[in-house]
Amino acid sequence: MSGIDLATRVDIQDFYAIEAELLDERRWEEWVDLFGPEVEYTAPIRVTRKSGSPDIVEEIGHFDDTKSSLVFRAKRLRTDVAWAEDPPSHTRRLITNLRIKHGEREGELAARTNFLLYRSRGDMGAYDLIVGERQDTLRRTEEGWLISSRRIIIDQSSMSTKNLGVFL
Repeated sequence: MSGIDLATRVDIQDFYAIEAELLDERRWEEWVDLFGPEVEYTAPIRVTRKSGSPDIVEEIGHFDDTKSSLVFRAKRLRTDVAWAEDPPSHTRRLITNLRIKHGEREGELAARTNFLLYRSRGDMGAYDLIVGERQDTLRRTEEGWLISSRRIIIDQSSMSTKNLGVFL
């Protein structure tokens, strides 16, 4: 067992449900407030290799953001130059399979969740499904939980989506 009490587990589940709601409702500025100032938000590339070889390439990625770049990206989505999201995507995030354990430092938790992102754009009936795992370090503050780091492992090595203009 993880040694995490039930109240904390429920609190973290609620935290992730609220995070998904903020993103699906395009409340990006509020979503960015869930991240600590030191945040590292990364999504390395997955590749297909023979057994025994690593299938994650850490040196390059879909995302490699800091708090300031997340703030910039969130603000940019409100402008008329965010072409990848104009018209905006309709999204629904399902966050499941929460696993929590104590983090490396006092007051931190290591959380892993699986996600499914449904994304549609326009009215042609086409949609994207993006699936993966998020590996977070959460830090408790006086205001609540903050995400100190997020590593996103996308299950697809070849994604059919035309762009990744949305947050995962």
